[in-house]
Amino acid sequence: MVEPSQSMLPFFADTKLIVHPDDYVLVSVPPDQGAEAHRLWLRPFSSVTYDHGEVSLVVRASEWTVNESRFSGAKVEGPYTLITFDVVLNLALVGYLSVVSSLLAEEGVSIYVLSTYLRDHILVRKMDSEKAVEALTRLIERSRLQIKE
Repeated sequence: MVEPSQSMLPFFADTKLIVHPDDYVLVSVPPDQGAEAHRLWLRPFSSVTYDHGEVSLVVRASEWTVNESRFSGAKVEGPYTLITFDVVLNLALVGYLSVVSSLLAEEGVSIYVLSTYLRDHILVRKMDSEKAVEALTRLIERSRLQIKE
């Protein structure tokens, strides 16, 4: 596992994990359906990302079920659990997610990363969410102990 550097320890020590209770799905729709997706999912927590070949959505599974008939040719994966790292990260901080991803890789947990200006979020398969949260909680607690030393 990639260990947090001394400069990262305060950020991990201050991290609070928010495990969102709803199931989420990751959806890919053709670019010509992006405007429709944008209109439907502009509320917390959702993500609409435009790429040259697709529009990717991260939305609550229940919301997708209600609206999926509006989108032909969509590819859907899930259910996922959304985990938010509730700590405001300095944009110059290097390696925060490399620690997270290497820890979860060692646990056999695949992640899908979403970043906003202030916070990072990951999606993990629902069946792996307990294992992911336990590993991340141990990392946070270990960081808090190292700062106290």
